[in-house]
Amino acid sequence: MRKEEKNRLPMAKTRIPVTPAILLLKEKGTLFTLRPYPYVERGGTEAAARALGIDEHRTIKTLVMEDDRKNPFIILMHGDREVSTKALARALGVKSVQPCNPQTAERHTGYRVGGTSPFGTRKTMPVYMEETIAALPEIFINAGARGLLAEMAPAELVRILHPRTVSVAIGPPPGD
Repeated sequence: MRKEEKNRLPMAKTRIPVTPAILLLKEKGTLFTLRPYPYVERGGTEAAARALGIDEHRTIKTLVMEDDRKNPFIILMHGDREVSTKALARALGVKSVQPCNPQTAERHTGYRVGGTSPFGTRKTMPVYMEETIAALPEIFINAGARGLLAEMAPAELVRILHPRTVSVAIGPPPGD
């Protein structure tokens, strides 16, 4: 499939917004497919995975956090896992880390909570990624709007964001 065909969407009644994330992915020549779904308030990756008929482990959460000095950063995590803040603080060499409140996260990224993408953020921030994400055949990550994921190879994400890998997931491995 040619790149031009890969980035096209099937005809749908849903209007797809053009977000900074989508513009950046196109600018970088990324192979991706947009996957719209009916957004569910507080439904998270579980609702998105169910709506799209995909494995929640392959849906990637974009979490905006900050260290003890209020320095913001992004951590990418499997949808069915949580982040060990203690392990993450150790990996970053800081005293502690915690999620940013929604208003702060929106100020740093330019995206509404529930539609946060690591691509095309308002503020450039360090990006960390759970190391096992790179081993997946494809991932589904927010494209900058609620109810819109981008399907791509993890290698594309790595090529664009250059995340530092960490091992900070809490939860059983898939299939357990």
